[in-house]
Amino acid sequence: MADNNSVAGGQPVMRKINYQVIIVQVLVAIFLCINFMLIITFSMKDFFYTTMRYILFANTLVSDCVLLIVTDSILILSYFRITMQMQFCLFIVMSSSMYNFVTPITLTAMTLERYVAICMPLRHSELCSSRSALPTLLIIQGLSFVPCFLILSTFFALASLSLYKEYKVCSVEMLLLHSWQGHFRSGISQVYFLIMFIAIVFSYIEIMKVAKAASGENKKSTWKGLRTVILHGFQLLLCLIQLLCPFIEGAVLQINFLLFVNVRYFNYIMFSLAPRCLSPLIYGLRDEKFFLALKYYSLCGFAKNKSLDLTH
Repeated sequence: MADNNSVAGGQPVMRKINYQVIIVQVLVAIFLCINFMLIITFSMKDFFYTTMRYILFANTLVSDCVLLIVTDSILILSYFRITMQMQFCLFIVMSSSMYNFVTPITLTAMTLERYVAICMPLRHSELCSSRSALPTLLIIQGLSFVPCFLILSTFFALASLSLYKEYKVCSVEMLLLHSWQGHFRSGISQVYFLIMFIAIVFSYIEIMKVAKAASGENKKSTWKGLRTVILHGFQLLLCLIQLLCPFIEGAVLQINFLLFVNVRYFNYIMFSLAPRCLSPLIYGLRDEKFFLALKYYSLCGFAKNKSLDLTH
């Protein structure tokens, strides 16, 4: 029996856009606009791109933008059954796989930065200086590329040369030629999940100890840092659950395809889009210095000039 989305000859039929696709496009457009505004604000003041926590924040914004664009492109291509040559699709899938890890790893680095600032204040300027920003970003990119490299290695070892010239609907699942590859990918995600979970729990416990022992202004500052870590932890939890989504979706696919489609849509909204709206909340709104600068540039300079006094 022919596919409902195909006509004789195997040519795809364009499907009608439903409300789910429209909702995703609206959310992606909103998040991209907010993130671009935050990136512009970051780039306007040297205080931000010479301070480690803001550099890491900007890295999450760029990572989120790339991931949203790539995953949304895959979603649209998949929904309309638009095929492309495998060798071109590999680049898109590789970008998606890599940037799935960049944001949670960066969030872990931001949590550790708060740990150093609160628990090791005398070494903060040494360990978290602007000079160490580039090596830190390179380490984050390298750690994010490792899972992608391992998954692609198994694909390259198993795929025939003719497969690269075939036309298929682009998706991450096309890399999984055997069932064990799916288990291998899930195993890598679980290892990263465990390491990042341990790091954030350790930071939370140590900051909690300092918060209880602090007094006066130090206590207020410490509890503020603790709340930031809690928000990072919640955001990181959503991102880490996303790493486990392929394992859940693979199990659901064995049960019912329609259920698989609905679960994947839910996972994309909850664990891909939702965590990307928390970064603007944590630093775009809660951070006083960044909020004042954002307000100033959003109002095209009509805010008071004290908004840009960020040197203290």
